[in-house]
Amino acid sequence: MQFELSSSMFLIVCPLVFLAGLVDAVAGGGGLIALPAYLLAGVPMHFALGTNKLSSIAGTLVASYRYYKNRFVDLVLCIPSIGAALAGSTLGTSLTLVMDEGNLQGLLLFVLPITAFYVFKKKNFEVTGKHISRRKALVYSILISLCIGWYDGFFGPGAGTFYILLYSGLAKMELRTASGNAKLVNLASNLAALVVFFYNGRVLLPLGICAGVFSIAGSYIGSGLAIHRGARMIRYFILVVLTLLFIKIAYDSFQNWGVW
Repeated sequence: MQFELSSSMFLIVCPLVFLAGLVDAVAGGGGLIALPAYLLAGVPMHFALGTNKLSSIAGTLVASYRYYKNRFVDLVLCIPSIGAALAGSTLGTSLTLVMDEGNLQGLLLFVLPITAFYVFKKKNFEVTGKHISRRKALVYSILISLCIGWYDGFFGPGAGTFYILLYSGLAKMELRTASGNAKLVNLASNLAALVVFFYNGRVLLPLGICAGVFSIAGSYIGSGLAIHRGARMIRYFILVVLTLLFIKIAYDSFQNWGVW
């Protein structure tokens, strides 16, 4: 299937992908900005999904490296989590073919305000409460990655943000380490998806490569802000992402329910 690119597509997509890379590097959820940018530019859905994977992976790779370089990645917890996320994503992708996404959208309309309230009340995201053992942290990390990986395969938006919140809240990771681990886990699952899209000819290489450069720039700046500004910066960005996600899901749900 052939698709002709225009200069206006580059002008629309690239600046918005830069912003998406910045937001994603700090708090996840960059796809809430990047994917609509491709659609706004007139890219068909399957090409938008595939090309977005290429550009976002470029940015996520840079963000992951910066977190790792600054020792905000816990590889002992991260490596098994990658395997769990891939398994969960495979299950989610299979289930989405036979189940109605609308049920999950309706559930998230209730879950997201509660999650935002939790983030708002948790002022600094310091690891608090009872210390847990490394073994328990590993178990929690694997279970979180399996569940959010399933969500990512089944539905997807905001998966990176949920990784960060659960890694910090349940596995008791410091917030920047939770962000670093989330980046690597998401990178692995996105790479698998990119291979499928590329094999099926649904990646626009010129647009994806150009947007990838902008994604790298945004991710570099965003990861630097998160590393040097710490939990407070990440907290604000998470609130923004959750708000955008709520608006998107509410809009999609109301359309499906025939409200407008």
